[in-house]
Amino acid sequence: MNIKLLSGMVLLMVSAIAQAQQHFDTPDKATDALVNAISDQNESAMGKLLGENWRDFLPPEGVDPDAVDRFLRDWKVRHNTVTKGDVAHLVVGDNDWQLPIPVIKTANGWQFDIKEASEEILTREIGRNELAAIEALHAYVDAQQSYYEMNQTYAQKIVSSDGKKDGLYWPISPGEAPSPLGPAFSPSEPGAGYHGYRFRILPDKNHGFAMVAWPVSYGQTGVMSFVINQDDTVYQSDLGKDSEQKAAALTTYSPDKSWEPVAP
Repeated sequence: MNIKLLSGMVLLMVSAIAQAQQHFDTPDKATDALVNAISDQNESAMGKLLGENWRDFLPPEGVDPDAVDRFLRDWKVRHNTVTKGDVAHLVVGDNDWQLPIPVIKTANGWQFDIKEASEEILTREIGRNELAAIEALHAYVDAQQSYYEMNQTYAQKIVSSDGKKDGLYWPISPGEAPSPLGPAFSPSEPGAGYHGYRFRILPDKNHGFAMVAWPVSYGQTGVMSFVINQDDTVYQSDLGKDSEQKAAALTTYSPDKSWEPVAP
């Protein structure tokens, strides 16, 4: 046999072996292996279980360490692998939280299907971001009220000018009272947003205060846009793929019928 041809075949076989996902006799063995890999923070094992490109399907900022800790605690409390036909899911904790990555039965055995999980992972991430944006808007209302108590007027900017306290947030020295709003609205990287959302103060025709929030990337970091004013009621609307342009076009707080109140 030609040496070059033989070498090429060997390289191809090695590459295929490196990329092959691990499979198991039962879905329980698969989920146990994943929990062990997560607990040990073993990225090599994660790659073998989920595939070499498993990080491509996770949120851009990665997995929240607190969420990982909660998952491992819930797993110790209670866990079960629920199987329906050729698909199984790991369920953990008293609230039966379901891991979004299914285990599927193939000709070689049971293995994880990270591609099938990608849509569910994105949906959950969007939901978390939207809840974080709503909570941030309520925090904004509290901050404006605190600012008013100090200055008898409402702030017209989120982050103060350098060396001033003309916004809701300013850096503090040790022992100094905190600003009304924390630094979360001022991301370290320009344009990064907060939990996938951007925020802007809006004028309110009733001489109060208001704010609009919209997703950094529509359909990826969020879907709904939100507004709030001093009444502390959040309204939401799906502004579509032009969310950023439509949010930027808002000149005052005046939600029409396309904005619906968010259930408390």
